[in-house]
Amino acid sequence: MLPDQMLSIAPSYLLYYLPLIIAIAFVFGGTRHENTTLILQHTWQTGRWITGFMAVIFIVICILDWLM
Repeated sequence: MLPDQMLSIAPSYLLYYLPLIIAIAFVFGGTRHENTTLILQHTWQTGRWITGFMAVIFIVICILDWLM
């Protein structure tokens, strides 16, 4: 493969992101609390943290791709 060619990923693969984040966040919140309200609050916070982390990774990869 030539260096200037990129592999394209179908946008439909982004649909896997939402259920994955929800599942991870619910498991993480459910293992720490027994109250449903606390589980939902922890799930929301964990989902935001994971999304932010993934956004930072995406930005770093975009910058590195731009520099290369």
